Amino acid sequence: MIMNDTLQKLEATIVARKNATPDSSYVAKLNAKGLDAILKKVGEEAFETVIAAKSGSREDTIYETADLLFHTLVMLAHQNIGLADVLAELDRREGTSGIAEKDARTR
Repeated sequence: MIMNDTLQKLEATIVARKNATPDSSYVAKLNAKGLDAILKKVGEEAFETVIAAKSGSREDTIYETADLLFHTLVMLAHQNIGLADVLAELDRREGTSGIAEKDARTR
C-alpha cells in the first residue's frame, strides 16, 4: 500500500537521523532539545492543522497535516514507539464502534 510505504520510509529516515549531530539534521536537532521541544512542535502543528482545516483551504490543510504527521513520527521515534505499534492499535480497533471503544477506555 502506498500510504504505508510512504510513512514507513519516512519513519526509517527519522529513526536514522534521530541520533545524528544536531547541526546536520532537523530531526537530530529536535531530538537533542528533548521531548518537551518535540511535543511543542506537535502541538503547534496540530493547531496549524486545525486552523487550515477551518479556513477551508484544501492545500493548506494537506500541507499542515503533512507537518503534523512528520512531527508525530518524530515524537514516536523519540519514545522508541514504532509506526507498526500505532497501526496495530488501529487494526485492533477496526470494526469497533467509536462510541463503544471510548466507553471501554473510560471504565
